[in-house]
Amino acid sequence: MNKVYESPAAAVADVPDGSSVSIAGFGMTHSFPTSLTVALREQGARRLCIVANSLGTGEYRSNTLIENRQVNRLIVSFSARAGEARSAAEQQIAAGEIEVELVPQGTLVERLRAGGAGIGAFYTRTGVGTAIAEGKETRTIDGVEHVLEYGLKVDYALIRAARADRFGNLSFTGVGRNFMPSFAKGAKITVAEVDEIVDGELDPEAIGVPGIFVDRVVIRTVDVPHDFPTPRAGRGADSARTYNGKPAMTRNKMAEVAAGLVPPGSYMNLGLGIPTLISNYIEGRDIVLHSENGVLGYGGMATKDDYDPELYNAGGQYVHLTPGASFFESVTSFEMVRGGHVDFVALGGFQVDGKANLANWSTPDMIGGGIGGAMDLVAGDTTVMVLMTHLDSKGKPKLVKECDFPLTGLACVNIVVTDLGVFRWDGSRFRMEYVAPGFTPDEVAALTELDLDLSAVR
Repeated sequence: MNKVYESPAAAVADVPDGSSVSIAGFGMTHSFPTSLTVALREQGARRLCIVANSLGTGEYRSNTLIENRQVNRLIVSFSARAGEARSAAEQQIAAGEIEVELVPQGTLVERLRAGGAGIGAFYTRTGVGTAIAEGKETRTIDGVEHVLEYGLKVDYALIRAARADRFGNLSFTGVGRNFMPSFAKGAKITVAEVDEIVDGELDPEAIGVPGIFVDRVVIRTVDVPHDFPTPRAGRGADSARTYNGKPAMTRNKMAEVAAGLVPPGSYMNLGLGIPTLISNYIEGRDIVLHSENGVLGYGGMATKDDYDPELYNAGGQYVHLTPGASFFESVTSFEMVRGGHVDFVALGGFQVDGKANLANWSTPDMIGGGIGGAMDLVAGDTTVMVLMTHLDSKGKPKLVKECDFPLTGLACVNIVVTDLGVFRWDGSRFRMEYVAPGFTPDEVAALTELDLDLSAVR
């Protein structure tokens, strides 16, 4: 048995017009099968349905197929990202040229896994009460409402791995396995792009995806340099907004305050944005960090001089491991969250309202949105902490009476940390527990739309 193909072009040569193709990749740049994507662009198949977590950026990633107008449907977790320039995907969605179905990240990998396992459908708590659940069957199980989601099967999957053998067995480095197993299982034909094809065979103990799920293997031919991420202007960790002529807490200070609220012995997930900075403030605290892209046990941010391109967090930032770390695929990662094994989840937010509802995946300015793993993260039995600036860029409150942005989760927020204070849900309203230096509780209340209990800080 020999599954090695001579080139990426040969491996995708038979993809016909109208195919469904899942393309792995995390964030904007990580783990994309760049050689296969470029080959598919050059092959020119049209009217494709692309299934992906993220479309990425640049000429080597999934978005290049959209720019080349080869796509008419998307099933994705991210069609847009807040603060980013409008992409080709957003433009074509707005023009009615592309149909889009947004799927929570954990549900996406579970649907592909189920499709590949011959499981027709499953019930999940993820997305209950949100736009994702509209028109879907629901059922109450053990007193909790669940949404029915169907298994997903695609024609082709394009994935990447570190190594392969001629049998199609794959092994991975670092967090590189993330979406690969579920994407491989959910496809009729799986094509793997690898850095190395070994002589002989891989060690059976090192195999991350067995060859039975892989049909074609090719050597990577497109070498894409790793770009060390830099924050956008005004978004640096030491940046601070000004309210009433006074500086609020910096993003670093917010992260430090948030870290102090987490008791030792906790497992904690850090979402995109400000929450990722919490990893710099847990050293010696016996807090184990979890990231949905497949790592348990990481710590502070790496620098440009000491990073490993295969070790990154949910925000795509390079990090260092801590003792006892482990790697796993995305299905396992979300089992940890939805199964109640993760104690704390820290997320960014656009709005939190007076019923502890969270909105953090789409705004009126976005075409579609970026759900990512947030809906899965708030669906588990965990303490949800939201970190965000107190006002948005237009000066409007983010702590509101009622969310008018699409919801991420119902009654799910336990703690809010803004650059002006800490607010804890008591079952009926938020109680201020801490106020930023230089500000009074009344000043903060005046900048807040929802009703606050200020008794704890007076």
